[in-house]
Amino acid sequence: MAFKEVDIHTLQFNPFDKISKQWMLITAGDQEKSNTMTASWGGVGFMWGKPVATAYIRPQRYTKEFVDTNDRFTLSFLTEEKREALKICGSVSGRDVADKWETAGLTPCCVEVEGGKAVAVFEAEMIFVCRKLYVQEMLPECFVDEKSKETWYPQKDYHGMYMAEIEKVLVRE
Repeated sequence: MAFKEVDIHTLQFNPFDKISKQWMLITAGDQEKSNTMTASWGGVGFMWGKPVATAYIRPQRYTKEFVDTNDRFTLSFLTEEKREALKICGSVSGRDVADKWETAGLTPCCVEVEGGKAVAVFEAEMIFVCRKLYVQEMLPECFVDEKSKETWYPQKDYHGMYMAEIEKVLVRE
């Protein structure tokens, strides 16, 4: 693989732009079967003495099944040249096409981690390998801001929230 591992503390990027404007791919599965989806909601920070990422996935997304059944998922950040692939991964379900990876023009790759492997996107410029720490379904009764609930969840398809330790950061060499 054409990546090198870097210390997370050396990263210089704006997470607000990287996630909400440039988008990321959430990927999970194994060598045999995996899925990826575009996300523009998420975050990074520090929790329980660990660097963490949060990802949010609606219940109807096919990738949620893979994230739920695996200990790890990856967040892959691509360059602007891959914007069309990001659009495809955000609008085409892996349930509906024979090979979503091929449809998007992307390649799954395995990343070695202690105790296993994680699937990521080979074309990424940066990859966070994440180990799940906490999962919580958003509950309608927990909204303090009713307007957000009404605006973003008219179908009541509340996101699942995933907090994960960022175990490894890989950047393209």
